Amino acid sequence: MNDFKSRQFLLFLLTGGAAAAVNFFSRILYSLWLGFTYAVILAYLTGMITAFLLAKRFVFKNSQQKISTSIVMFTVVNGIAIVQTIAISTGLYYYILPSLGLTTFSAEISHGIGVAIPVFTSYLGHKYWSFK
Repeated sequence: MNDFKSRQFLLFLLTGGAAAAVNFFSRILYSLWLGFTYAVILAYLTGMITAFLLAKRFVFKNSQQKISTSIVMFTVVNGIAIVQTIAISTGLYYYILPSLGLTTFSAEISHGIGVAIPVFTSYLGHKYWSFK
């Protein structure tokens, strides 16, 4: 629990927030050409590249790990997170929100929640695997 009470976690939230914004808004753009699920996947990848660059530069700058290892581990951690993101986003979008009668901004709400949930598992994964 102390991992989440640190300056490093705050920086992770800030840089992750910036990457999440890239993810979120790029999904809207991608949705002009793609279906919802594919747009979420492509937006997630766009956000992931942004997140890696920001995390390496600002959050885990003292990492001694080789860049190639960091990239592989970052990808593994984000592979886990993308499963969470897709499951949550699509579950909300296709099942939960319609059953509640929520149709206005349902894609944005679903995707926003889907992006937010993996923050905690991703931080631990990046701290102890990607950038150790």
